[in-house]
Amino acid sequence: MAETEWEVVSETAGSFKAEMLKGLLEAQGIPVLLSQEGLGHSVYSLTVGPLARVQVLVPADLIDRAQSVLNDIESGAFEEGADSEPPEGDAG
Repeated sequence: MAETEWEVVSETAGSFKAEMLKGLLEAQGIPVLLSQEGLGHSVYSLTVGPLARVQVLVPADLIDRAQSVLNDIESGAFEEGADSEPPEGDAG
C-alpha cells in the first residue's frame, strides 16, 4: 500500500487558527494533519514567535482543492449570508 504524501497548504501563528482551518477542510472531505515544533506545542504551549507556527498539511493529491477552500474562506464565502440566494424552501 502506498504511503500518502502530505504537503503544506497553510501555516498559521498558533494552534487555534490551525484547528479552525482543520475543521473547515475536514468538513469539505479533505483529510488534515497539523504539525508544530515540539517545544512550541507540548512543553511551553507558545502562541507567538517561530515556535508557535503550525503547518496545515493535506494529501498532495488534494492540495489544489484545499487551496480553493482556503481561498473561499479568505474571501468570505463561508460566512453567514455570503450567498446571494436564500436557501431552498425559504419563501423570503
